[in-house]
Amino acid sequence: MLDKATIENLLTALGKQIQSMKQGPINIVVCGGASLNVLGQIRRTTKDIDIMGIFEREKSGKLNIKEAALPKWFMDAADRVKKDFNLPDKWINVGPTSIVRFGLPKNFEKRLVKKRYSKALSVYYISRLDQIHFKLYASADRGGHHVDDLLALEPKNKELEQAALWSMTHDVSEGFRLILKELLAKLGFKDVCEKI
Repeated sequence: MLDKATIENLLTALGKQIQSMKQGPINIVVCGGASLNVLGQIRRTTKDIDIMGIFEREKSGKLNIKEAALPKWFMDAADRVKKDFNLPDKWINVGPTSIVRFGLPKNFEKRLVKKRYSKALSVYYISRLDQIHFKLYASADRGGHHVDDLLALEPKNKELEQAALWSMTHDVSEGFRLILKELLAKLGFKDVCEKI
């Protein structure tokens, strides 16, 4: 299980491996437990580092997040780190990258927090507000530790309303809306239920 210090050590090692291979630079967007830990939003261990996207600058100068399709050299560097630290196969993965395809919360890019781990690797961690969006959606969809994380973020009613409206753009079914309302009511946010 990974804590804040371990996550940062692994990313530093990954950055050094990428640099030693004369590859990069690459900018990855990290969400989930790793992001929560590194930014100090929640203190808990996590089993992996979830990459949701790659942050790139277009020729026009506009910053853009695209789904994470990691190059072979990145995976080779990650494999070296895995062996050096005796990590499981998917210690770093692109599990949540489909969320980029379905649309990110408004002004998501502006709220990212950048940390540089080498000249070859920068990591952009998602903000507390965006964690609330993702954790509410995941809580309604899968429950489990996502609910605990959501509550630990101490969301305000307005933040949950915003997150709920965004979540309903990812699953437009009436069934999902009812599940979302039921979850919010169960968590004590009845005022938010009435607004969705």
